[in-house]
Amino acid sequence: MPRTKGSKNRPKTNTTKDYASQIAEKQETVVSLTTEIASIIANIDTLKADLKEKKSALKKTEKEVASLEAKKAKADAKAAEEAKKAEAEAVLKKLLAEGVSADDIIEKLK
Repeated sequence: MPRTKGSKNRPKTNTTKDYASQIAEKQETVVSLTTEIASIIANIDTLKADLKEKKSALKKTEKEVASLEAKKAKADAKAAEEAKKAEAEAVLKKLLAEGVSADDIIEKLK
C-alpha cells in the first residue's frame, strides 16, 4: 500500500466559516481607514494653506530686501560722490593756497 503524502499534523480547516463576522470586521476596517484618510486630507489642506501663506510672505520679504539693497547701493554711490567732491575741493584749496594759477589748476584737473 502506498504512503499518503503530506503532513499528518496539519490543522483541520474550519468547516464552519462565519462570513458575516468577517464582513463586519472588514467593514469596520474600511470605515476606520476612511476616517483616517479624511483627517489626513484635512491636514494636507491646512498645510497647503500654510505653505501658500509662507511662500507669499517670503516673496514679499525678498522684494523688500531687494529694494533696501538698491537704496543702500544708491546711498553708497551718493556718499562716494560726495567724498570725491570734497577731496577735489580740498585739492583745489591746497593748490590755491600754494599760489598755483587757475589755468594750471584746470590743466591738472583734466
